[in-house]
Amino acid sequence: MRKFAKSLLITVGVIVAIPVLAVATTAIVNVIATQVESSQITAYGEGVEVDGRTMNVVVDGDGEETIVLLPGLGTASPGLDFQPLTDELAKDHRVVVVEPFGTGLSDATDSPRTAENITAEIHEALQQLGVTKYTLMAHSIGGIYALTYSAAYPDELTAFVGIDNSVPDQAGADEPTPTDAMVVLRNLGITRLLTAIAGDPYEGLPYDDESRRQMAMLSAKNAGAPTMIDEVEHTPGNFAAVSGAVFPADLPVLEFVSANDTAEWIEIHEKQAASVEHGEVVVLDGPHYLHHELSPEIAQRTAAFLTALSR
Repeated sequence: MRKFAKSLLITVGVIVAIPVLAVATTAIVNVIATQVESSQITAYGEGVEVDGRTMNVVVDGDGEETIVLLPGLGTASPGLDFQPLTDELAKDHRVVVVEPFGTGLSDATDSPRTAENITAEIHEALQQLGVTKYTLMAHSIGGIYALTYSAAYPDELTAFVGIDNSVPDQAGADEPTPTDAMVVLRNLGITRLLTAIAGDPYEGLPYDDESRRQMAMLSAKNAGAPTMIDEVEHTPGNFAAVSGAVFPADLPVLEFVSANDTAEWIEIHEKQAASVEHGEVVVLDGPHYLHHELSPEIAQRTAAFLTALSR
């Protein structure tokens, strides 16, 4: 009986030890991989000083009109993620991709990730570049920041273009995200493991192999890091701050909306577009990240929209 009990204890100990060792291994691998990758990340764009830190921006094209691109929440490398769209837009416009603090090659920050702080930092970056008149083009939660931005700097904007952009009072906007779990999974290396198992989300899309490799490394670096976690935690409050808000009535608005979403999603965008004097909604058959697959169409329709305004 004692031998059986001893054998049982050993078996239980082994069962418990296996996952502990596995987690310890993923954590160690994550630390080593992060250190190795830090020396392999290739610089792109240019840095501008904002609030004593460096914010990375990517500028392309030399058209008379400027389009400023803002990313969605959790985009680890906006400059590279927007590349297919930037390539298309830059044929006719000057394009500026802003990488907010905590994304891409921009510095981290301990300044709270409120919409007011984020938009003020973006504005300062554009001021440093001498960009004073432009169309604001935003993906996902960038649409919420664009509302805050248009209220603060209305005289600088010529139009707003949304890429499946978030809107005030959308369903689920007030629900918090379990960020503690995100941090634990990142620190234990489990996020890296799950990402590897899931496969490359950019595979089959118009990105070259090196760009995909760089985005994977930047995702491991930025996703779940303190700055991005703080932005996630501020998201319900940032939505609440613009509840019921609309764009200035004289600001032209063009919104590209994914047909994969619900009828309600399309309707709330149509309502937002109807709140201005010149608003349009274009429903496209594609995913939330419409610019990953439909950049040529987005660029062509945006160019036509802006050209019509100038006439």
